[in-house]
Amino acid sequence: KAFERNGAVYVVYDESDVSGMDGCTTTLKLTQNTVKMKRIGEGGGTELYFEKAKRFFSKYQTPYGPMEVEVLTKWIKNDLDVECMKGGIEVEYDVSLGGMAEGKNRLKIDVM
Repeated sequence: KAFERNGAVYVVYDESDVSGMDGCTTTLKLTQNTVKMKRIGEGGGTELYFEKAKRFFSKYQTPYGPMEVEVLTKWIKNDLDVECMKGGIEVEYDVSLGGMAEGKNRLKIDVM
């Protein structure tokens, strides 16, 4: 489901086994320039914040326990039409997990 509150758009959905996060609920809080992702479910929760050219540090819950995570957002594209709640959001970011793994990622969510 998607709704607007206090100038932000919220998208809430249940993860599936396709994402590897079955049993978790994810909430995205979207503004034109930021994305806040909060995931709760078995084993705790995770919160990530994306804002262009900003670093964010957090703990990421994995099946093996929590890991330190650092994200550096490269860009955010928000094409979500609030009136009809259709469109999408894309975020490209660099991530480092506990200093052991680094990579470039792209998060893409389509709202229909």
